Amino acid sequence: MSYPQQPTGMTGHPEIAEMRERLERTASTGRAIALEGLILLAGVYAAISPWVVHFSAQPDIAVSNLIVGIAVGVIGLGLTLVPERMFRLAWTIVPLGVWLLISPWVVTATHGARAGIIWNNCWLGAVTILLGLAAMGLTIGITRGTRR
Repeated sequence: MSYPQQPTGMTGHPEIAEMRERLERTASTGRAIALEGLILLAGVYAAISPWVVHFSAQPDIAVSNLIVGIAVGVIGLGLTLVPERMFRLAWTIVPLGVWLLISPWVVTATHGARAGIIWNNCWLGAVTILLGLAAMGLTIGITRGTRR
């Protein structure tokens, strides 16, 4: 006599299924789609900003922006393609934005950063932090909704 296989662990728990359903509904709203696209665009701009603002001659800050931009862009792309798996990583956008904000002073401490680099990274860092907080707000709204 064979017994039907029951899902093991938390994957079969009814609250998990409800949370997934709520996440899918939230991720398909216009606000979430716009937010995901803006995060992706912020990441792409951060990656190309050394060449747009013409500070690629300073390789330390250029490499920093390139790496952080790729990271933010990959998270934004992941939020767009598989939001149910990536929304929990949305919090990582905030520290990346903080790094963009402070990196002109940290990375270029020995020879100083030009005004264009400082303005670019301050605005870009602030926008990235706000987008990360907004993505976290969507995540918090999802988890709070499942506890009710």
